Amino acid sequence: MNASPREITDVRESLVVLTHDAELLHTLRAVAAEHQISTVGAEADLAAHLLDDHAGVAMLDTAAVTSPVGELAERLKSQFPDLVLVVAGHLSDQAALSALITRGVVYRFLHKPVSEQRVRLFVNAAWQRHGVEHAEIIETTASNLRKPVWLPPKASPKNLWIAGGAVAAVLLIAGGIWLLSGSSDDKSNAQRLNTAATPSVSAPSNDAELEKLLARADDAIRRGALTTPAGDNAVDLYRLAQKRKADDPRPAAGIERVLDRLLTAAEKAVLEDRTDEAARLTDLARAIQPDHVRVAFLTTQIGKERERVLLAQARQAAARGNVEQAIAVLDRATLPGGDSTLMSEARNELAQKKIDDRVADFLRRASDRLRRGALVEPAQDNARFLIESARAIAPNDVNVRQAQRQLADRIVTQARDAITAGNAAEADRWISAAGDSGVSRDDITALTRDLQRVRIATRADSMAKLSQSFNQRLTQGRLVEPPNDSAKFYLAQLAQAEANHPSTQQARQALSARMLDEARGAATRQDYAAARRWMSEAREAGADEAGTAAVEREIVAAQDAARRANEIVAASTLTRTRSAPLEYPTAARENGTTGWVDLVFTVRSDGTVGDVSVAGAEPAGIFEQAAMTAVRKWRYQPVVRDGRAVDQRVRQRIRFAIEN
Repeated sequence: MNASPREITDVRESLVVLTHDAELLHTLRAVAAEHQISTVGAEADLAAHLLDDHAGVAMLDTAAVTSPVGELAERLKSQFPDLVLVVAGHLSDQAALSALITRGVVYRFLHKPVSEQRVRLFVNAAWQRHGVEHAEIIETTASNLRKPVWLPPKASPKNLWIAGGAVAAVLLIAGGIWLLSGSSDDKSNAQRLNTAATPSVSAPSNDAELEKLLARADDAIRRGALTTPAGDNAVDLYRLAQKRKADDPRPAAGIERVLDRLLTAAEKAVLEDRTDEAARLTDLARAIQPDHVRVAFLTTQIGKERERVLLAQARQAAARGNVEQAIAVLDRATLPGGDSTLMSEARNELAQKKIDDRVADFLRRASDRLRRGALVEPAQDNARFLIESARAIAPNDVNVRQAQRQLADRIVTQARDAITAGNAAEADRWISAAGDSGVSRDDITALTRDLQRVRIATRADSMAKLSQSFNQRLTQGRLVEPPNDSAKFYLAQLAQAEANHPSTQQARQALSARMLDEARGAATRQDYAAARRWMSEAREAGADEAGTAAVEREIVAAQDAARRANEIVAASTLTRTRSAPLEYPTAARENGTTGWVDLVFTVRSDGTVGDVSVAGAEPAGIFEQAAMTAVRKWRYQPVVRDGRAVDQRVRQRIRFAIEN
């Protein structure tokens, strides 16, 4: 005997959680106190809990799952079709589940570490979705209504799942908006909102009226007076400030904060299924900046959500045997001004003719959209929506099934064309659409695999081109200049693309080695500032510690040698190997003049003398030339340091005296 709707709804359903994460459990208990929470510690015990605890929603923590989480999710959905699955994990886990999220097997992905706000929203949304699916099961089980010329489909789990697909898609898109509209967690999103509410910081101008306008505008944001009342709202005040001083950046920044507040609130409204409020907020943002990218995105998403909600309403009405209500819902969505004349006339015909005519109309328009290439856009006026509308009232119609196959084939073709062209973003869009358009799982898997191969090939080609450019600049000696076309620039591009790729590692080693060579050369030229700059560049490029330490020692040694070479030592500390006699100036000899000359000169590494200069003389101007002439002919034993001969500066006093 079938249970009545009241008997079914009286069973208290629980939230079953597979996790070892105490923080996650604490957060769940804090935000979902109205639900019975059943904790599972081992994957093997999960199925028993789902049965015994009458689970409506299940949360899987990837850290507690021992088998592949995707396989577990598939298995649970096949065993419990009306179970709503939420998976908690990290970004890499989400990437592995992307196909299951697109198909609706996994309802939401919750990023860890979690926040109370996001857990509350996700849990509430999951129960709402479960309520919709469960209500469909109850209505289909309890209803005995039948039209004389139309038979609703049997209430099999598969058909019930399909009937709830639109609602699932609505909530899935809401999750996508949530992820796109902010950062990976609520903390960063809250920081963005706080930033939007903070008055703009800039150097005050000398224009008192401008500062007054900006202060009033900032205060209007704090009060929430974003667009009203007229003349005393943030947008109007910032625009007045712009007119007063067009080159001041603060008014434009303030308007952007207003847009952020409006659009963030609209995104939250979409997430909470308040599409009318989301549309109102988006319209306010559009009035401020019509071409804002977030306005366009939200407009598209709101249209899609309305489209899918309408489809869900029509399917629910048709499942209850209320075909007229289903048609009325779709007419309000697709025809301006509410009910059409054709619809009024059709109400006087037999129910089957209504269905046949409506299906034929939907399919005719769907065929036209297929010819025009409007497969999934614009919202409520695309081939997919029209075919799904026909399927909502005639799920077993052979023409509807044929149209579905045509649509699926076209979407697969579009995806393959995008893959062939190497357009990964476009291919992703079509593969995502395939999951909502009846394309088989095998085809979606094949498309996803082919796209991955294209991405790998594209990445390999990009790495090869970057490596070629790097090697060319290295050969040309363009190590760091010009900034946007040097070996250093292309190494940064390689690291950004794939830091651990062999090409990146080889480039890093080659560039750091060349930079260390440049540092050595600069040290040899005694350009120690340049040597230090090249050492800094080498470290930034990723030179290994041993290599940099060795060159550092060489630079220090070169500096020390140069310092010592420039030190002036007494000539008496060196060994002179050859001397030359002094020629006493004739005039000085005749006059009996005596004196001395202090000379500074270099004893070169070969023992010769050079760079002779006069440091002092007494008397001046008498003996200097004679002293320098003699010293240039002297030879010394070279100075040896660290096993090699080096130059050395020397001081020598030459005395001139007349011998008796």
